[in-house]
Amino acid sequence: MRSGTFVDTPLENKVVLITGGAKRVGAAICRLLHTHGASLMIHYRSSDDEARALQAELNLQRPGSVAIIQGDLLNLSILPKLVQETVHHFGHLDALINNASSYYPSELGSINEHQWEDLIGPNLKAPLFLAQAAAAELKKTRGSIINITDMHVERPKKGYIIYSVAKAGLVTLTKSLAHELAPAVRVNAVAPGPVLWPEDNPQFDEVYRQRVISQTLLKRIGESDDVAKAVHFLLQDAPFITGHVLAVDGGRSLNF
Repeated sequence: MRSGTFVDTPLENKVVLITGGAKRVGAAICRLLHTHGASLMIHYRSSDDEARALQAELNLQRPGSVAIIQGDLLNLSILPKLVQETVHHFGHLDALINNASSYYPSELGSINEHQWEDLIGPNLKAPLFLAQAAAAELKKTRGSIINITDMHVERPKKGYIIYSVAKAGLVTLTKSLAHELAPAVRVNAVAPGPVLWPEDNPQFDEVYRQRVISQTLLKRIGESDDVAKAVHFLLQDAPFITGHVLAVDGGRSLNF
């Protein structure tokens, strides 16, 4: 935040637990919510350097406002601890953002159980059990859950069977949790489209990227901040919205 720039702080005194928050879209969400006053518990799995750097960056702006916690979301036993440590550190919990994800192909004929566990785990299983662990605390604060899903749930991408199943399940989980936790807790999802290209994946070459852009109504890819702004909207400015999936895809889901 630049010196002299006014930013309101409607999330002041709000505590947010975000999974996979150390880099890429997760880090953008952290920075934006922190700018608007939120205190953060940033979960990460292996991005230790990035998590510590982000914590230091944000705590320079507001000392003591950010903590980090490491954990493998495939290990269900740690999920209640993420909630417990957040409440122990900050005193309460106002929002859970299920952002962590694994993403890679799984082609029919070569799918194995390890791929199933590795893709279903962070994309669907962990969000369910984290929501269950956080429900009581979120009810106390009339809080919110936001799940990060994917525009491809309506039209699965060829060769990504398990990932597509997991993210489609996350949409149904969002709507089911909205039923289960109403009226005290709102539950919504954000479904990004072409925002950041996956890292170290040769499939996403320049030809592929230009084809995606041509199929996107706004003729460009989005930015991490576009997803972060959607999350902020659902947290702060949407008190009468629950069970909704907000597409942030430049209109591509209408045109492919």
